[in-house]
Amino acid sequence: MATLSHGEIWRAIDALAERFDMTPSAMARMAGLDPTSFNRSKRGSTEPDSRPRWPSTESLAKLLEATGVNFSEFAALTEQAPVRMPGKRGAPLIALEQAGRDGFFDEAGLPVGAGWDEVSAPDLGEGLFALEVSGTALAPIYRDGDRLLVSPTVEPRKGDRVVARTSAGEVLVRELGRVTARTIELLPFSRSGDDRLLSRDEVAWIARIVWVSQ
Repeated sequence: MATLSHGEIWRAIDALAERFDMTPSAMARMAGLDPTSFNRSKRGSTEPDSRPRWPSTESLAKLLEATGVNFSEFAALTEQAPVRMPGKRGAPLIALEQAGRDGFFDEAGLPVGAGWDEVSAPDLGEGLFALEVSGTALAPIYRDGDRLLVSPTVEPRKGDRVVARTSAGEVLVRELGRVTARTIELLPFSRSGDDRLLSRDEVAWIARIVWVSQ
């Protein structure tokens, strides 16, 4: 009998989540598991010498019980393309913490390279990509497992929620403040945080958050 690879197992979990129109985090909660159980950060470290992480048999058993899917049907999902919901298409997906690394974006902030996964998303224009939140740093606005759909082709305006990447590789998820010919102001979601005033030379790209999948 053929064995299932690490990638095939996780692809089946993602396909199952899309079947129920849920994020992996929401599906984990439904199965009574830790919400981070199926997050991308749990699938293996980004270090080249690390080993991939597999979901436990217990977590898979709970997942199949909660969704009413038998193992044969789950195994079949490993060979299927991601489910396409009406009015949706595939958008490239990476973890938010990866967005500051080289090789994922061109100079205009458009996704490039082969390191992306894919997620079903509303058709909101060209260049759309998704960033998956991990942890509680952006709570309560964005929670662990939320996917931020970001458009580098939609011009952000004052008051919009944006993702900005600095030339030093820092990634900021904030509200766009005052924009001048020389500076860009980024405001924290909680007014207790510090404002960031960046020169335009410091900003590699800035893109508007157009949708959130929770």
